[in-house]
Amino acid sequence: MDHSPASAASSTPPVRTGPRDPGDAWVEGERGRYWGRFGAAGVLAYDPSKGVLLQHRAVWSHNGGTWGLPGGALHENEEPVDGALREAFEEAAVPPAGVDVLFTSVLDLGYWSYTTVVVLVREPFDPVISDPESIELLWVPLGEVESKELHPGFAAAWPALRERLASP
Repeated sequence: MDHSPASAASSTPPVRTGPRDPGDAWVEGERGRYWGRFGAAGVLAYDPSKGVLLQHRAVWSHNGGTWGLPGGALHENEEPVDGALREAFEEAAVPPAGVDVLFTSVLDLGYWSYTTVVVLVREPFDPVISDPESIELLWVPLGEVESKELHPGFAAAWPALRERLASP
């Protein structure tokens, strides 16, 4: 199995060089503070021969230093599947044309939502860190995901996602 990581070191946030998307903002409500004014989405890329692609989040980021999924804030009027695929391509070079959407899972808090887009890798690829939000990208076998220090949201969602992945 390919456990080879794509790695980069970063302990400070990147310098912003252009205008920020209106979706790049915090929202707050009775259940906490979340990133993405229009919600957020991420990709759980599954390659049966390698496992799932996890992102080791930059230390400066929210819940930094934990493992989660490539993803981020949705743009205004952007569909969650489109946003998740865009973010995963931007952050990890997940090729949208080389994956098939298997299912989505939505956490909806009323004032904010997160959509996990689970995709099957049809065309194997090597992940590439293409922005400063990642320390490392790594294919992790299904049985080893829980051994990582997971982002709290992903840790809560993982058991149900794994169960659905294991179902025919």
